[in-house]
Amino acid sequence: MVNLTGQLKSEILVEALPYIRQFQGKRFVIKYGGSAMINDELKMNFVKQISLLKYVGIKPVIIHGGGIKITEMEEKLGKKAQFVKGLRVTDKETMDLVKMVLIGLINKEIVALFRSIDEDAVGISGKDGNLLYAEKIKMDDVDMGYIGEVKQVNSRLIEALEEKDFIPVIAPVAIGPDYEAYNINADLAAAGLAAGLHAEKLILLTDAPGVLKNKEDDTSIIPTINANQINELIRTGTADKGMIPKLTASVNALKQGVKKVHILDGRVENSIILEAFTDEGIGTEIVL
Repeated sequence: MVNLTGQLKSEILVEALPYIRQFQGKRFVIKYGGSAMINDELKMNFVKQISLLKYVGIKPVIIHGGGIKITEMEEKLGKKAQFVKGLRVTDKETMDLVKMVLIGLINKEIVALFRSIDEDAVGISGKDGNLLYAEKIKMDDVDMGYIGEVKQVNSRLIEALEEKDFIPVIAPVAIGPDYEAYNINADLAAAGLAAGLHAEKLILLTDAPGVLKNKEDDTSIIPTINANQINELIRTGTADKGMIPKLTASVNALKQGVKKVHILDGRVENSIILEAFTDEGIGTEIVL
């Protein structure tokens, strides 16, 4: 006799099968950030989910954030982090710090996590192989410094890594027209990368259950939201701070051909698998 737990597992596997077939050979670009990068159990859960995606025939491409760690390092150096519309103002000194933290520290830690489960991954930045070409973001009222937006993606390096069965792990630092490094908000970098790689899905992990009708109420999740609704949430201040670049990135990705965008709670165990392989999914799906 099959017990309840065994029966439930069987039902989940049956439900997942058509999705596995549908997504075989397709790319998922996953932005890794928030508590999922800090909590040890969530970190291991994340790499195991990505490994599973790979072994059912999906091509996962990871691009990570690291804003909390950058801010911590700025404070140690006596600098005060400054943000405009959710984006970090990045002067020359901060840019050097961004490269050190994102490329030299966090990127290699993520690769080591994959190696701890015998999974092959390679850590790179958007500068490597001219993967991400960016131009400076211009705002009327403030000089954002070395903060950029992705204008072009060179997919050759990603394709070469995938051909050799490696999972790409990318730090969101791009190269600009003056050959300088540019700091790219990880959500916006993920959107640009997903569009340039013709990804099936863009998944943004965050520390919220999804997009909320009321930012003070974690149960007020909006399961599906469109571009017009997003503009209204930003206009009214319902969506603010770090959620603004996530929503902006989502719309940009969809307009450039990405099939689906999802904002998921990275604090929920197996959130990526639940979204990709179950009928109900979790979090918020963004549509045009």
